[in-house]
Amino acid sequence: MADSAESRDSGATGLLAGVRVVECSLLEPGSLGMILGDLGADVIKVEAPGGDYIRRLGWPFVDGVSILHWHVNRGKRSIELDLRTPEGVEVFLDLVRSADVVVEGMRPGALHRRGVGYDRLREVNPAIVFCSLSGFGLTGPYSDLPSHGVGFDAWAGVAPPGVDTQGATYLADHTSIGTKVGPVWAAMAVAAALLRARTTGRGCQLDIAQSDAAAAANWLPIEGSRAYERPEPDVTGNPADGGERRVPGPGGMEEAVRYQYYRSGDGHVLFMASEREFWENFCRGVGREDLYEARPGSRYADHATGDRRLRGQLQEIFEARTTAEWVAFGLAVNCPIAPVNGPASILADPQFRERMPWLPAAEYGADLLPTPVNVVGEPRHRPRRAPSPGQHTAEILSDVLGYAPEHIDRLRASGAVPGEPTGHPDVASS
Repeated sequence: MADSAESRDSGATGLLAGVRVVECSLLEPGSLGMILGDLGADVIKVEAPGGDYIRRLGWPFVDGVSILHWHVNRGKRSIELDLRTPEGVEVFLDLVRSADVVVEGMRPGALHRRGVGYDRLREVNPAIVFCSLSGFGLTGPYSDLPSHGVGFDAWAGVAPPGVDTQGATYLADHTSIGTKVGPVWAAMAVAAALLRARTTGRGCQLDIAQSDAAAAANWLPIEGSRAYERPEPDVTGNPADGGERRVPGPGGMEEAVRYQYYRSGDGHVLFMASEREFWENFCRGVGREDLYEARPGSRYADHATGDRRLRGQLQEIFEARTTAEWVAFGLAVNCPIAPVNGPASILADPQFRERMPWLPAAEYGADLLPTPVNVVGEPRHRPRRAPSPGQHTAEILSDVLGYAPEHIDRLRASGAVPGEPTGHPDVASS
């Protein structure tokens, strides 16, 4: 009934060519399937009739469809399947028989409640890797708590509230962590589980929480706060800055000088000369050896914290050149100076243009960033365009599962898959 692994590999490209993923996801947990698809896996997105409502969520909308969908669901084929019907469950089990991975990107236990949880799936495929990517995970008091992505970041301490001039709190601009990093951890775990499954024939159930991923990404402030619970003689701040217990992590840098943002002639740069070698290279490069001689500092991790006079002198120096000129200077004298971009300005950045070639809107519905994975000497794998709901239903039933036209017509008549029976032998495309 199902196609063989050998037939799957025919013409496939990418590091995961030959791997088949059955994905049941809503919203951004679908990024797990996207990552696997970007790496070459055949990802079949199983959607309830009507499809994933990510297509109608967020902004901007491109050609009437949310950019969230164009990005998250690229690289996939879509089949609409009603798992509330016995026939739909049977089709799902048939898909799992020929699959390597099943992704549950919904609330914990969503597939179990539909009769196709991990225990049932491993009965038909003992080597299946079942990955649950949820908000707060399968365990803990918050496991059933509904949330959107910002909730995971707020919980993990990476999305603090802003306060306006009238004292009202608001959702401030921030970089989303849980929904972006969670799928990356999940993809790495899936790849590791696949290696073991192919060696031993034994699959497993993975439990990845986007909230856990946000906390893991915020490990330095969290672990640093834990360390500060110990007595001060045992745990201090940075010795090069006097040992004061500053806020751990990237915060606590308001008074830093040699590791700080500075205005350039046309924007901002990040100056990172906390090592003595870099500090000396900078001072000699700008012809200000006097600054180095006055305060050479410690060999490592010296931020010259609190030296307001030096900070003012550096600001005058940095305003004399453009950001691009400072980057070129840093390369020339071996001193870390980075350009500071926003989401719009990075589009013209030469490093971005070199490393992140667009997946063009003409092919993908919207201009999308590519996978950041490069295989030296090989072209990037080109994923599929994000599908419309059920776009590949007939193709998957016919080509992947090998169902006869009459079988497909019976499934349509039962309501397991949307659409009217065709009564025609040619139903292999949709």
